[in-house]
Amino acid sequence: MSLWRIAAEAAVATSLVLTLAGASRANEIKGKVSVQGIKSAEHIAVYVEAIADKKFDPPKDHVVVDQRKMAFVPHVVAVQQGTRVDFLNSDPVGHNVYWPSISGNKKLSHNLGTWPKGEKKPFQFNDLGTASLLCNVHPEMSGYVVVVPTPYFAVTDKEGNFEIKNIPAGKYTLNLSRPHTGWTLRLAHRGGEIRGSLPLRSGPQSFRFDLRPRLWTSLRAGLPARAI
Repeated sequence: MSLWRIAAEAAVATSLVLTLAGASRANEIKGKVSVQGIKSAEHIAVYVEAIADKKFDPPKDHVVVDQRKMAFVPHVVAVQQGTRVDFLNSDPVGHNVYWPSISGNKKLSHNLGTWPKGEKKPFQFNDLGTASLLCNVHPEMSGYVVVVPTPYFAVTDKEGNFEIKNIPAGKYTLNLSRPHTGWTLRLAHRGGEIRGSLPLRSGPQSFRFDLRPRLWTSLRAGLPARAI
C-alpha cells in the first residue's frame, strides 16, 4: 500500500481536504479547504512561511478589529508581523480587549483596558503566533489575530476559498492555521488537481510548494514535494 493511501485512509472522523486548482499566473495561489468533523472551513489562515534572506518592512496601513454586536469582527484576522491593529468599539457598552498569551507564550500577554463606544486603541503585533482575543467584560466574546512573517497570506471565506496574490516565483512553505487545529500537507508543481484527506492535529502545520511561471500547482500529502 502506498504512503499516499496510508495517509488518506488514516483520516476517519475528523479530516481536511485541501484542493489547489492551481495558479493561472506565477504570482497567485488559489485554493479551497473542505473539512469534516468541524463546523466549517471558514476562518483558516493560509500564509507563506518566512523566506530565507528576505525581510519585509512593517505595513503602513492599519488593520481594524471591531467589537460589534458583542463579537470581534472579523473573528479571525491574519496580519503581517509589525502590523498595527486598531481595536474599535462600535457597541453602546464598554468593551475590553486582552489576550492571555501568543501561541501559548504567557510572557506576551497584554491587556489594552476598557473603553466606550466610538473609541479605539492601537497595538503593534511584533511577535509571531496567534493572539486569542478576549473581553473580560463579556466572557462569551472571542477572536483571533494570527501574526505571520510575510505579506503573502489570506483567510478562508465561508466556503473555504482563499487567494494569495503577488507571490514571486520560488520555493516556499505554506502554512495553514486554525485555532486549536492544524494539518500537515505538502505541495508539488505540475500535474492536475489532487485531493486528499488527513487527520486533524493540534497546532499550525505546513506543506511546501514550488511556484514557477506558467506551472500549475497541485496538492501532495504525506510525501516530499517533487515534480509530478
